[in-house]
Amino acid sequence: MSEVLPSIVYQLGLGGIGGLIVGYALKKLSKLILVLVGLFIAFLIYLGVEGVISVNYSALLEAISNFLGLASGAFSWFVNAISLIPFAASFTAGFLIGFKLG
Repeated sequence: MSEVLPSIVYQLGLGGIGGLIVGYALKKLSKLILVLVGLFIAFLIYLGVEGVISVNYSALLEAISNFLGLASGAFSWFVNAISLIPFAASFTAGFLIGFKLG
């Protein structure tokens, strides 16, 4: 038991600090990405109104939904990571705190 406790404490500390850093950075990065995507969409709409380009919105929507469908299957790896529960829990807590602070 004395060998297990330092390992769990290490995983909890490392996960919490890592989650805090990643959550904070991800929130800042997501704000920047959302602004850039919004400007890009506004630019496409402007070019469409001016007649410079013709955007096929139904094909665009289908491509986005296909991409999101592929991304949802990526979480199946989590089932194999049960041994990382202390790390994952502290990482999630740190991530949420960092995301809130960001």
